Amino acid sequence: MTPLELHQAVFLLGPWLIGAFLDVLLQGILFGQFIHYAQWYRDDKTGLKLAVVGLAIITTLKSIQAFALVWILFIRHFLDLPGAILLNYTTWWQSGNPLMVAAIGLYVQAYFCYRLYMIAKSPLPVIPLALLFLFAFAALSIGTYYITVSDTLGIGRWFAAHLASVFAGDLMLSLVTAYFLIRSKKNVLPQTVGLITALIRLTFQTAAPAAICALLNLIFSQIYNGNENITSTAFNMMLPKLYAVSMMWTLNARRNIGAAYGSSRAYTNPSSVDRTTRRGRTGAGVRYKTLRPLQP
Repeated sequence: MTPLELHQAVFLLGPWLIGAFLDVLLQGILFGQFIHYAQWYRDDKTGLKLAVVGLAIITTLKSIQAFALVWILFIRHFLDLPGAILLNYTTWWQSGNPLMVAAIGLYVQAYFCYRLYMIAKSPLPVIPLALLFLFAFAALSIGTYYITVSDTLGIGRWFAAHLASVFAGDLMLSLVTAYFLIRSKKNVLPQTVGLITALIRLTFQTAAPAAICALLNLIFSQIYNGNENITSTAFNMMLPKLYAVSMMWTLNARRNIGAAYGSSRAYTNPSSVDRTTRRGRTGAGVRYKTLRPLQP
């Protein structure tokens, strides 16, 4: 290989290989999370079960795409470096990869927006965030078009708009969710305060990996020219799986949090806490462990 060819192999093909490995690794973690969910939460509502099934299907398909992508790049085009690089712009399974990533991200963001709606008991804090996530998806759709026409400047601008919107939206979603959980502390029984604190901590723990990955994706996509270095692709490949892990982490954490605070399930809807408070004040003597579990 010439120095130029080696550079192209490392920085224009290497990120696809690394990203695919990370994708499959995280999919293995997801399979474990899916199995735990199926074992622990058989009494969840049908809508939530279907959401998990949908997540399992789309993440598995994404891993299949990643495996096929690596096979085509590194086996079928083993001796054709220019042809392998050209696939970035000419094939739907490669040029459309960012759009697949954004679609899975939007799927998970929709779940967390619904969760915020259930916690806040109002659509008002959810609407701006939902619009921001929809804008992020639209920006990535436009960026995908620029990939197909090999417009590096257009790709950079719209990818920046997408990633910046995603990072800002994820951060705001975590902060707003934490705000409404903190506000609910004022109207709950003393034994429920610890539960709310655990849920606040969980909100930031589950959001952090995907937010950091999105930030690194944004940074590397702006530092390097896409015709010379696509390091950001490695982060982009693993991003949807981090979103999926965060969703399943949130769902499966109910068991441990509930056990830690004397309940078989964790409660994430403050309305249940409000009812507990009212009953306690009226002398109904309802104990925490007798509450009806609610979905997150």
